[in-house]
Amino acid sequence: MAPYAAPVRDVRFVLEEMLEHGSLALPGFEEASPDLVEAVLEEAARLAGEMWAPLNASGDRQGCIRRDDSGVTVPDGFIEAYRAYAEGGWNGIGVSEALGGQGLPEVVASAVQEMLHGANMALGLCPMLTAGAIEALAHHGSEAQQAIYLPKLVDGSWTGTMNLTEPQAGSDLSKVRTRAVPQEDGSYRLFGQKIYITWGEHDAAENIIHLVLARKPDAPEGNKGISLFLVPKYLVSEPLVNADGTLGERNDVTCASIEHKLGIHGSPTCTLSFGENDGAIGYRVGEEGRGLNHMFTMMNEARHKVGIQGIGVAERACQHAFAYALDRTQGRSPRSGRSDCPISDHLDVRRMLLSMRARTDALRVLALYCASLLDVARHAADESERAAAQARVDVLIPVVKAFSTDQAVEIASLGVQVHGGMGYIEETGAAQLLRDARIAPIYEGTNGIQALDLAGRKLQRNGGAALASLIDDVEATAATLEENAELAALGESLAAGAADLRAAMSRVLEAGADPERGADAVQAYATPFLSLAGHVLCAWQMGRAALAASAAQAAGSDDPFYRAKCQSADYAIRQWLPVGRAQRAVIEAGMASLAAFDAATQ
Repeated sequence: MAPYAAPVRDVRFVLEEMLEHGSLALPGFEEASPDLVEAVLEEAARLAGEMWAPLNASGDRQGCIRRDDSGVTVPDGFIEAYRAYAEGGWNGIGVSEALGGQGLPEVVASAVQEMLHGANMALGLCPMLTAGAIEALAHHGSEAQQAIYLPKLVDGSWTGTMNLTEPQAGSDLSKVRTRAVPQEDGSYRLFGQKIYITWGEHDAAENIIHLVLARKPDAPEGNKGISLFLVPKYLVSEPLVNADGTLGERNDVTCASIEHKLGIHGSPTCTLSFGENDGAIGYRVGEEGRGLNHMFTMMNEARHKVGIQGIGVAERACQHAFAYALDRTQGRSPRSGRSDCPISDHLDVRRMLLSMRARTDALRVLALYCASLLDVARHAADESERAAAQARVDVLIPVVKAFSTDQAVEIASLGVQVHGGMGYIEETGAAQLLRDARIAPIYEGTNGIQALDLAGRKLQRNGGAALASLIDDVEATAATLEENAELAALGESLAAGAADLRAAMSRVLEAGADPERGADAVQAYATPFLSLAGHVLCAWQMGRAALAASAAQAAGSDDPFYRAKCQSADYAIRQWLPVGRAQRAVIEAGMASLAAFDAATQ
């Protein structure tokens, strides 16, 4: 597999020239500076490229091993790589200083996350889930729980998991059956089984903190009967460890098996059994019966990061394909006429490479823009500003999660195609990236669920006000592009995309208001709607990128980066956006013939 180099230059372009380091001006980030952010990105790139990336292929080949004691051994080198990450303070990069973290903006933490997932997605999943656990406990844990568990989770010596899915309860969490039996001391004993638990058992950290959805024996059926419980792998007391410095006894939670998966072989995805003996001791987090609400704090964090994860894999697939195309010689060059030219000379290969690069760049800037809004929503001094930012975040997260991961699969597949027959051979590494990327559209809520969240919940909630505001900004960018003679064609195409999205939004809102078939219509065509939104919003960001790059060139820069950025923007807006715009016709025709849809799917 080709070496991985974190895309520091492009990340800096987004943070410095597009977002203008807006997060650093927010309350709470007074000690951060552009120089500090630059140093953080460079150091993260070094960790990702030198230590994490070389383990990606070997971890895939070796996989994880379940031991006789129900423990799990992770691939060679993973423990050392994770500990280097934790000891370097990376686990707390986006956590507030009050909780023991580095206190840097979310947009910086997200950029670092992309580098780590691009280097080694299987390993990157471990801290990603821990970040979600930190978020959930910081919002909903008691003071005692926060005092005991957060310091260790933040410094990375303990890791966190999210336990939702059961064999009979996949996406429908109302079917959760895991029981939590109250004890006289206020604790609970849990009995049940959870499946697909990412990094549910491993030997890379001294303790694992499971956040588990379960219901009391007398709880009502459905979502309202579900509560959230904290179940440590090793029990802890106050102080955290026993007098001799060791953790307490092993809790009654065991790894029944590890899943044999299509990809991410280095990530131990476990079936966990709670209470095979006397019951796994757990502690309720937050209010009784509001477990799903509390878990969504963790899930929203994870959904944004899964989108980031897809972008990381897409970036590595780009780099891998470019390296191969520049090295592999075959055929006569249509440019120079010489034989045995690099296949990068062939125009169809160049089309694939440009498509991969433009889409990856577009996905990155949209995800980092969303992260910058998270910073505003959490830290802005003005309450109305925070609320407006959160409204945009609510719309963008399902798009970032679903659209980025769907595109990552397509980008990784194009990477295989660039390699030709060698792409289908495992030794080249292109196939692993496609296999790894394929899980991301499924977990943390399938992409169909993300589409339903966007079209059926977020859009209907306020009559589409937040998305309409985003479309206003898209149209403003299009108008600015049209004022520039060299970029006017981009502006025209972007304006047409914005018009399509606004029309489709009106159609979805109209269908949602239909008392007879509204919900059915929205559900049937939510995925095409999310695809249209993703294409338009990514094209918008590439329009903004073109304006920033053009301004740098006008100021005298001859950096080839800016020329390449303008080319990527041109492709994204004039060749990729039209593919998404076609979804408007799909939506309108489909909603008009919903009866035919019903008949065809009986």
